[in-house]
Amino acid sequence: MKRLLNSTVAVLLLTGTAGWANESVLAETAKPEQWAIQTGDYANTRYSELDQINRDNVGDLRVAWTFSTGVLRGHEGSPLVIDDIMYVHTPFPNNVYALDLNNDGKILWRYEPQQDPEVIAVMCCDTVNRGLSFADGMIFLSQADTTVVALDAKSGEVKWSTKVGDPAIGETLTMSTMPAKDKLMVGISGGEYGVRGRVTALNLADGSEAWKAYSTGPDEEMLVDPEKTTHLGKPIGADSSLNSWEGDQWKIGGGTVWGWFSYDPELNLVYYGTGNPSTWNPSQRPGDNKWSMTIMARDADTGMAKWFYQMTPHDEWDYDGVNENILTDQEIDGQMRKLLTHFDRNGFAYTMDRESGELLVAEKFDPVVNWATEVVMDPNSDQYGRPQVVAEYSTSQNGEDENTTGVCPAALGTKDQQPAAYSPKTQTFYVPTNHVCMDYEPFRVAYTAGQPYVGATLSMYPAPDSHGGMGNFIAWDNIEGKIKWSLPEQFSVWSGALATAGDVVFYGTLEGYLKAIDADTGEELYKFKTPSGIIGNVMTYIHGGKQYIGILSGVGGWAGIGLAAGLTNPNEGLGAVGGYAALSDYTELGGQLTVFELPGEASAAAEPAADPAAEPAPAEGGTSG
Repeated sequence: MKRLLNSTVAVLLLTGTAGWANESVLAETAKPEQWAIQTGDYANTRYSELDQINRDNVGDLRVAWTFSTGVLRGHEGSPLVIDDIMYVHTPFPNNVYALDLNNDGKILWRYEPQQDPEVIAVMCCDTVNRGLSFADGMIFLSQADTTVVALDAKSGEVKWSTKVGDPAIGETLTMSTMPAKDKLMVGISGGEYGVRGRVTALNLADGSEAWKAYSTGPDEEMLVDPEKTTHLGKPIGADSSLNSWEGDQWKIGGGTVWGWFSYDPELNLVYYGTGNPSTWNPSQRPGDNKWSMTIMARDADTGMAKWFYQMTPHDEWDYDGVNENILTDQEIDGQMRKLLTHFDRNGFAYTMDRESGELLVAEKFDPVVNWATEVVMDPNSDQYGRPQVVAEYSTSQNGEDENTTGVCPAALGTKDQQPAAYSPKTQTFYVPTNHVCMDYEPFRVAYTAGQPYVGATLSMYPAPDSHGGMGNFIAWDNIEGKIKWSLPEQFSVWSGALATAGDVVFYGTLEGYLKAIDADTGEELYKFKTPSGIIGNVMTYIHGGKQYIGILSGVGGWAGIGLAAGLTNPNEGLGAVGGYAALSDYTELGGQLTVFELPGEASAAAEPAADPAAEPAPAEGGTSG
């Protein structure tokens, strides 16, 4: 294990590189009073330099104002705040609202796309949307029907509209787009429908296609150079993907991209992860199924791949690799390294060199993970970088129509797309996690375009012999590969975290609580129950000199699909309905934005609360007693 030699840890510095990145995105994200990108910054740290709200006064938070979205189902992502305007999105039908923060949240404009509701039938895990993006005076929306729309940020006028997929074969859009330089990165959803995953880069100016990179298939369609694109430091070689699939299975092989993008302007590399191979029955697709379940680093200009790392070769459990990649500059063994930290669905947290793709750390971030014993870290081993699968929990080795029981984590992973946060002050990652196991029975399935292509029956339940709940919120050391502390939760933590310079970390719960905890100790400092379960991501901004905290509530997503879609069969929702049946005892549907503030005016709000341990001031004309 590599060790941290001193306390010098820095978040990736993105200022001063505007010649590489999109200048407008850099300009707006450099203003801590705004929230101009879903991930907080290009590095995906979800860290705010604001500290008016801090560990001493956060307990005094109160609701400042609310906004009803008018839409039910799961509300993921967060609003954006740019130039005193807040931009709010909804799940399907993907409405967008521009709210004037200078005029009591008056709706400046709204965009209400007219989409065919039939697209809902091919959205596997709720009708979610992970939020808007911004660049060059435009707001970008990814609609469920695979249409990407550019809206004028001031007027809402449609500047351009481009369709990047086909819902008739199961393709949808759920992720947020990301601008990088003069392009907009867009990923496709639909792994449970046998689609072929890819990223499309659109030109910001007019929405035309700049390049397209598939996750599977021929080298030229994947935008790889067999001699220059590497995997763990070695060239991937010709036909690396084709050689890892049987026949033409790669054409319906999944590998979709629906999590989060991050970007290093200095290296000009875009990072993202690919999803599960199709079908969920591993017997129907022998081989490593490259390059599903893979972290990819690509040149933003051309899309050419610099390096790959496949975390779960020949996936047997639906451990999509789409979760966020958080970029930091940290010192290891006396040397500053450009790092990438990834908390995978498979239960392992990976620390890598983001320039070379070297694997530095791979450790379990939930002790109950049992499908593999370890990831081999010896570069001289033929198993280097591969998880060592436990036969008892191998759905492939146990075979079709056999129920493999007690697999941890469940298919929704130790963490799904809900993004973690990183604080350079504490040198710690704050990670919302699932604490769930499953039974998994694969069966043979035929492919029909536009129809579910799953091939497995699942049931989910809390991890046995544990605290009885289905979630934890943890603090993680990415150099040591260790949990610092862990907070048990009754249900999975499906909300994105926010870390702040005020030494406070925020997250939401499926029951609907916004929680604030001490960044050092994890001590709970504040909680408030919103009208519906929270699967949105916490954000913060300043307006009128005062700091606010914002969160979308609206239960749904994979964990809440039973409530969101009115499902009752325990095996529905890809196994989640039964596992989260008790959620209906704590919350109900409803889409709302809740904004929190400290009492008083802006100047007073900026003052820390008095230290209760301090000596009281003497009374005028007397003594303190």
